[in-house]
Amino acid sequence: MAVQVKICGINHPDAMMAAVEGGARYVGLVFYDRSPRYVPPETAAQLSRLAPTGVRVVGLFVEPDDLFLERIVTAVPLDMIQLHGEEEPGRVAEIRAAYNIEVMKAVKVADAADLDRAAAYGPVADRLLFDAKPPKGVASLPGGNGLSFDWSLLRGRRWDRPWMLSGGLNADNLADAVRETGATAVDVSSGVEDRPGHKSPAKIRDFLALAQGV
Repeated sequence: MAVQVKICGINHPDAMMAAVEGGARYVGLVFYDRSPRYVPPETAAQLSRLAPTGVRVVGLFVEPDDLFLERIVTAVPLDMIQLHGEEEPGRVAEIRAAYNIEVMKAVKVADAADLDRAAAYGPVADRLLFDAKPPKGVASLPGGNGLSFDWSLLRGRRWDRPWMLSGGLNADNLADAVRETGATAVDVSSGVEDRPGHKSPAKIRDFLALAQGV
């Protein structure tokens, strides 16, 4: 079975079409204005409409307030909300209850204790995403930093929700990551860029082709 892929941080039609035509199952639009992958709502709405039925559009948010979330969800057709900040389980539950949209919660991982804490999100999120926790004292974004975590931490773990693997993935390490973790879905952003915030259609196509054979 091919690994499902989410191409995150799409901000240009060329990248969207490369993802769609290459077989991506999910495409991600970033609504965090400190990110080089940020897309304003008007652009995001145009990009979202390029995704055909069967390709799920995911909006990435970092601790959004109600007003901002309502503005985006009203303006942009989304199939899923991804929460990539320090949202507590109660806040995830609030957002999930407010919209008829699936919610995926990102969990930042550095050690086994971080995975233990992920259990609290099982009852309130539809999906989980495991990403690398940035080192302390290092200026970084909430995600998309090109960092991996120790994949062996996921070995043998079972979750009552579907989950994705993220963090530093690229064409060179995808096969190892899937073999080590057992992931059936992965999320890639910086690994298919030629510079921060600029997706490479060629790298997107190569990554997706590789995922078909993993």
